Amino acid sequence: MSSGTVTPVGPTPSAPPGGQRATADGGRATFAASVRAELLKFFTTRLWWGMAIAVVVVGAAFATAFAFLLTSDAVRGGPGGGGPAVPVTDVALAKTVFTGGIQVGYLLTLAIGVLTVGSEYRHKTITGTFLAQPRRTTVMAAKVVALLVLGVFYGILSLLASVAAGTAILVSKGYSPFADPSIWRTLALSLLVLGLWALIGLGVAILVPNQVAALLIAVGVAWIVDPVVGGLISLTETGAKITPYLPSQATSAMLESTGGFGVASTALSWWAAALVLVAYAAVMAGLGVWRTLRSDIT
Repeated sequence: MSSGTVTPVGPTPSAPPGGQRATADGGRATFAASVRAELLKFFTTRLWWGMAIAVVVVGAAFATAFAFLLTSDAVRGGPGGGGPAVPVTDVALAKTVFTGGIQVGYLLTLAIGVLTVGSEYRHKTITGTFLAQPRRTTVMAAKVVALLVLGVFYGILSLLASVAAGTAILVSKGYSPFADPSIWRTLALSLLVLGLWALIGLGVAILVPNQVAALLIAVGVAWIVDPVVGGLISLTETGAKITPYLPSQATSAMLESTGGFGVASTALSWWAAALVLVAYAAVMAGLGVWRTLRSDIT
């Protein structure tokens, strides 16, 4: 009988059943860490509190101005009431007053999307980001989530200021701003609006390498070109059918707000307008992510 190592006969032990789960948990932990890193990069700059002050001031100022203006006798047609193109119900008035600052606030989150991503390309810190996390899809997904979080953050600040200022004035004038539950839907959608515009800014920043040019193009198109073009093409029958699908018009329709300019956005329902704005954000952010994954970044 020869001596030696006896190899047991039987099935080969399989990998621990928790192996795949551990890998998945590790992937989620890595993604969460990437999101935290993106938020940390933003909140360690002076941009965040400067934008916070601007959002709060704009929200309170527009709510105050709209509340006084839209409840005045001059606008509402005197004691008989019924001035044209003015919110006639308490909830319609409240939606316009509370979201008045959002009409400017989305330009600020658009700028945040451009600046946060554009600065990384401008200062070449994007290279270090990809060295720390080689998976570009993880990095870009983290940027998308971080910008949505920032949109919600600034949306909350804006609404706190606008609702506080607007409610005080409306209640003092005998209106009931929270009489209809739909006001809460509009306030929630305001948060989504700011996040989606931040994603549009992300796409512009990547597609236009020059940060200054990207910022000017993004704000110029959203603030000037979009409304002007919309106003001009709406004069024709065909153009009037296209206008509701422009980003600024979809934003107003999504919030069910007149935007304070006396023209109610009723061409699209709030949910259809939300889908339109989501599509814009998805296309712009998707193009930006696609270009980042395919380009050589050094």
